[in-house]
Amino acid sequence: MEKSTNELTSTLHLSKRESIHSPIDLLADYVASLPHDERDVVAQIQSSGGEKAMVLIYRGESKGSRFLITHDGASIGRGSSSSIFLDDVTVSRSHALIEKEDAGFLLRDCGSLNGTYINGDSVKEVFLKSGDAIQIGKFHLLFVCGQSDEIVK
Repeated sequence: MEKSTNELTSTLHLSKRESIHSPIDLLADYVASLPHDERDVVAQIQSSGGEKAMVLIYRGESKGSRFLITHDGASIGRGSSSSIFLDDVTVSRSHALIEKEDAGFLLRDCGSLNGTYINGDSVKEVFLKSGDAIQIGKFHLLFVCGQSDEIVK
C-alpha cells in the first residue's frame, strides 16, 4: 500500500468554555499542586522582573511540561523546529509565536486552522498576563511571568 502524501488535519470547533474566575487563581491553584522544587522554578520566573516567562502544560497529555520563554521568544506548533512542540493534528505546524516586546510578552496566532484561545476567547494577537490560560488545539497551557509576587506561597 502506497503512503499518501496528503496530510490530514482535524478542525476543532471550540465554543467558549465556562469562564475562569480569575487567571491568577487558576495559576495559583496549579502552582500549589506542584512539588516544592517545581514551585521554586516558577518562583524564579516570577522574580525575573519580566525578562523571562514560562509556559506550563497544566491539563491533558504532557501535563507538567514547561517551556522557558526568553527575550528571543518562542514558536509554538506541530513542526519539529518549534520551541514549544505540541504533537497533535489539532495544532498547526506553525501555530503561534510568543515574542518579547518592551510592553511584555505578545502572543500572535500565525493563521492557524483551529485558532488560539486566551482565557476562553479566540485571539489573533494579545499581550499575555501571568496566569493567562492558553488553549492551542487540545493543549491547555498556563503563562507565567514576573508580574505578580503573590502567586507562589
